[in-house]
Amino acid sequence: MPVNKAALKALGRAIANPAWPCFAWFGMTAGISLLESPARFTASTLSRAAALDLGRIVFSLLNKAELLALVVVLITVRVSGQGRRFWAECAMLTLILMAQSVWLLPALSARSLQIVAGGEPGPSFVHAAYATLELLKLALLLVLGFRTLAITNRAVPP
Repeated sequence: MPVNKAALKALGRAIANPAWPCFAWFGMTAGISLLESPARFTASTLSRAAALDLGRIVFSLLNKAELLALVVVLITVRVSGQGRRFWAECAMLTLILMAQSVWLLPALSARSLQIVAGGEPGPSFVHAAYATLELLKLALLLVLGFRTLAITNRAVPP
């Protein structure tokens, strides 16, 4: 069976397109942050402490998956030859994810553990900061995904 070189080139362009990891990352994060997390707190049989403990575990795992997604996005942006064009979006995604990983998630985890242990932490802006950065990250992923998709679609003749 002969190799279809045009199909292989198209596959290579698709794999090197930063849009697919952006949209996959968006779906993963939106599914957890906007669907699963709020739904968890509506379950009448799940205590607040159990919901927070589960959330701590889920967001820790999501963070690890997001770090991997960031690496894939950075690699595909570089391989696509569009690094200079999209450096600002990539830098913002990196800064947001680092702030969440190093500062906000550990602070939220500590608050969750305090509640699970029966305590009640004082007021904090940490949850609002995390949610704000989460929404900004989701918007950036859509912008970067659609911008890279538009550029690569323009570059490829029909």
